[in-house]
Amino acid sequence: MAGISEREARQVEKANNSGNTPIVLIHGLWVLPSSWNNWIEYFEQNGYAGLAPDWPDDPETVEQARANPDVLAKKTLKQVANHTAVVIGQLSKKPAVMGHSTGGLLAQMIADRGLSAATVAIDPGPFRGVLPLPVSTLRSSAPVLKNPLNRGRAIALTLEQFKYAWANALDDDEAKRLYDAYHVAAPGSALMQMANANLNPWTEAKLDPKNPDRGPLLIIDGEKDHVVPWAIANAAYKRQRRNPGVTEITKIPNRGHALTIDSGWPEVAQTALDFVKRFV
Repeated sequence: MAGISEREARQVEKANNSGNTPIVLIHGLWVLPSSWNNWIEYFEQNGYAGLAPDWPDDPETVEQARANPDVLAKKTLKQVANHTAVVIGQLSKKPAVMGHSTGGLLAQMIADRGLSAATVAIDPGPFRGVLPLPVSTLRSSAPVLKNPLNRGRAIALTLEQFKYAWANALDDDEAKRLYDAYHVAAPGSALMQMANANLNPWTEAKLDPKNPDRGPLLIIDGEKDHVVPWAIANAAYKRQRRNPGVTEITKIPNRGHALTIDSGWPEVAQTALDFVKRFV
């Protein structure tokens, strides 16, 4: 399994040996694949095989990532999509694919390649043609976008920045717990690719909204999300709703960007799983 980490190889082998349909989970900025551990266990309890690919060079633990944040820098959307496609290529069954935030965009990019049996994009990052740019998105992205040199760096959020961007729908205790458990630096390059998608005709943050090979798609958005507010998620839905595949969108009430890792994650996981069960 060239180019696949030992952890990924173990997950692929377990999925193939189970005979169950795989669900591939793609993380976004500021977290690692371990942010999906609860989801993997939940899906396995429901008769699926869960696996969470790395972004290239992801450390295995939050502690390792914090000790060496530079290893997380300079990752591009195409690099991550290509690596995810390599992992999917080792599976014996076509998977469902889910992603959160930038991972939600990447899940749609993977579906655009015809590699997903059903796709769920949760608070998905924008692609070329998605035009809304709410103030809360600008403020959430400012720690990276304020300095063009951050394109080549890995940027961490302060606790206060994390509270605004991710945990605005949570109390301070839960926000601090999530920050300590999951937060790591993120590559400025990937965020800038999404931010500049409508200015760069050669951007990697792009999809073919009418691609007949895309398959079924559900977009999930948190009602109180500051990073990807409803305006962005709904614009992504409107760009793709005429696709031959099923295209749906739903809003999770009273939830922010941390909805995949906060205490209410089972509601989101079940919403995603109910959609997948209709097709896989």
